[in-house]
Amino acid sequence: MKRLAPDADDTRFIRRVILIILIVALAVALYRIGTLLILAFGSILGAITIHAIADRLHRHLRAPRRYAIGLAMLAALAVTGFLIWLLTVQFGTQINALIVETPQLLARLATWMSQSAVGAKIVEAVQTGYAGAQATQDLGQIVRGGADLTLNAILLIIGAMFFAIEPRRYRDGLLLLAPRDKRDAFRDAFDDLGRNLRLWLRAQIILMILMGVSIGVGLWLSGVPSAAALGLLAGVSEFIPYIGPTVAMLPALGLAANAGNGPLIGAITTYAVVRLVQDMVVTPLIQDKVIAVPPAITLFAIVGIGMIFGLAGLIFAAPLLIAIFALTRTLYLRETLGENIDRLD
Repeated sequence: MKRLAPDADDTRFIRRVILIILIVALAVALYRIGTLLILAFGSILGAITIHAIADRLHRHLRAPRRYAIGLAMLAALAVTGFLIWLLTVQFGTQINALIVETPQLLARLATWMSQSAVGAKIVEAVQTGYAGAQATQDLGQIVRGGADLTLNAILLIIGAMFFAIEPRRYRDGLLLLAPRDKRDAFRDAFDDLGRNLRLWLRAQIILMILMGVSIGVGLWLSGVPSAAALGLLAGVSEFIPYIGPTVAMLPALGLAANAGNGPLIGAITTYAVVRLVQDMVVTPLIQDKVIAVPPAITLFAIVGIGMIFGLAGLIFAAPLLIAIFALTRTLYLRETLGENIDRLD
């Protein structure tokens, strides 16, 4: 007599409970290694950049594909090394002074703004929402985490090289997880994802260069100290839409306020004019074929991803959002619902 043997209903219930436990365990595991997954995504972006450079070398120099990828890796490393040299050697003293003096500069800026009733209300709201002591504490945590940041950067670069050498191997490995009759749809989705990220990266690099040069020249003409370093900071910050440029603007306004009313008015005018021209003219032309993500969704998604995954999530939130939109367009809207959505070239 098997009185304790489960019947068919019990068996289905047990299977469902086990499946739920496995799903929850997988979700917890993915959350715990979230930073590592974000870094892997950053490595994929690096691999896409390397292949974009390799394509141009292959097309213009007639270099064999294999050697073109090697040259592209060297070029990417050279550009990375050049940026590190700019940040640490050429503008290292200025950037270090900005980091050290930022709390005092912001305090002077707050004092200048408090001279008017509207400015005083803005300063009060900012101080209430995010106290200066907490900002200093967070900045200290970032400085203390320099070693982790360096290790993560090395991991990201090495991962990008591995992905760039054999991209099809990793894509085909992911396709094996999909049912056989669905693999063509997933293959098209991965190809569309790569094209979308490539177009976004190309547009973003152009915007970063234009923003950095424009802000640097404008601040220099306005008489703001450390204009070159502030221009470089403004250009790099464009990689994080909305939040990055806003954070990069605060030290510039603080330095300008410390230099006098003339440089401060010039700095405010520079940021306003450059942002207006870029948003109204440059960005629509450059990002003509890039997936258009609504600004509100972009802003809240960047903040949300940054809260969940920390600094790494904040840095790669924008391209991650582009990837989510690209996969949604391809796998859900086009392949599931049958919507007529064209592929990006």
